[in-house]
Amino acid sequence: MTLIQPPMMVTGGIHPSRTMRMMIRDLSRGSQGVTEYNDLKVTQLTTPGAGVQIADGSGVIRGAASGQGSYTQYNVGSATLNIAPTGATGRTDMVVLRVLDPDYEGQLNPASDDIGYFYVVSNVSSTATQPPAGMTAIPLARITLGPNTATVTDAMITNLRTIANPRRDRQIYTASPSGDQNYSGNKDGTYVSWPTAARWNIAVPVWAVRTRIIFNVAATQVMNGSVWGHAAFKLGTVQSQGVNFDTGSFTGGDRSQRVNLISADTITVPSAVRGTTQLLQAMVAMDNAAAGTLQVDTATTAIADVEFEEGVF
Repeated sequence: MTLIQPPMMVTGGIHPSRTMRMMIRDLSRGSQGVTEYNDLKVTQLTTPGAGVQIADGSGVIRGAASGQGSYTQYNVGSATLNIAPTGATGRTDMVVLRVLDPDYEGQLNPASDDIGYFYVVSNVSSTATQPPAGMTAIPLARITLGPNTATVTDAMITNLRTIANPRRDRQIYTASPSGDQNYSGNKDGTYVSWPTAARWNIAVPVWAVRTRIIFNVAATQVMNGSVWGHAAFKLGTVQSQGVNFDTGSFTGGDRSQRVNLISADTITVPSAVRGTTQLLQAMVAMDNAAAGTLQVDTATTAIADVEFEEGVF
């Protein structure tokens, strides 16, 4: 029988620690890393010196051995970790959160020893992003020390943290004009906010580092001839890339022509925007070589598909 017995959770059963670790692995979907955007961030000491401080937070550490499962550990408050000074030659170190489980490696006693701890992997490659193969650990930061250096500053620290299971928040916003709204911008390629129906106040999560937005002002009516222009959107002060639209030539005054003003982009969320409410609005620009104009009406639907993604910072 290769199944680990008994299954979780059975009254009266005695569950081996490996069963709990495998449950952690399952619940974390086999991923490892810190739990939230600000967990276990490595920074210089309050007064820079021969060490770093590690912020509070938690992480999931996947065992390096097959079938080992995963561990969780939480740091309460700020921890400090010494970094050895360099001599005539510079050095690159890696700060990790390591687990040394005596069932798989080492001789520590979990009853009396700290088997989960912050650890410095010394003299790694200047581009290293992962701990050495076979080490049960998650990377937190890489520290680049020049020759004869005993003081670590933030400029020497490169973040290596990733989130085990980053949060995502997706919302779809829709609106239709209650009546006709004509395009009122000048035809010189300058973007204007239009139509007024295609705008919403969006709550930006405090943990968001990226947003992916698809914007469509569907069934926009073309009047008085053909049009050539560019559709975009703006979140707060950040404007997306423009996407061209073109009806081609058609007879002026033909009111049957409709186009979809589509734009899409991935935007880095500025730090000042996180945790605030920002205006999301459609933008449009027209080329002065085209004679036509645009109009939205009750047959038009504005659609914004907005997804925020968590990341470390």
